[in-house]
Amino acid sequence: MNSATEDLLAGIVAVLDELPDVHPAVPMGVRPSRWLPWEPYRFAVDLAAHGVEIRIVAASLPLSALTDRIAAAIRPRLAGSAWAEASVRVHVVALHADAVSTGCDPDHDRGP
Repeated sequence: MNSATEDLLAGIVAVLDELPDVHPAVPMGVRPSRWLPWEPYRFAVDLAAHGVEIRIVAASLPLSALTDRIAAAIRPRLAGSAWAEASVRVHVVALHADAVSTGCDPDHDRGP
C-alpha cells in the first residue's frame, strides 16, 4: 500500500473518530496496542475497486440517518483521490448498548 492510500485510510479513521455515536469496527481480538506498529482501526475501512466500505459499531438510532451522516462526512476526504467518485457503503456490524438504552429512541423501548 502506498503512502497516499495509507494517508487516506488514516484520514477516514480520523473522520470516524470525530463523529459522535460511531466507532470503527475491528476484527475480534484486534485492539489498539502501543507495541504493535499499525493502527487496528484501519481494518474497519476497505478501499476497493468498486468503492469504499466502512464497518462501524453504532451507538445511536436511527441507523439510516447515522449511515447517511457518516457517508457525507467521508465524501470530502475522498476528493482528489482515486476514490473521489466511488460509492461509499457503511455497514453497521454491531450496536453499542447505548443505541438501545431507554430514552434514546422514542419509538422503541427495551421492553419489560
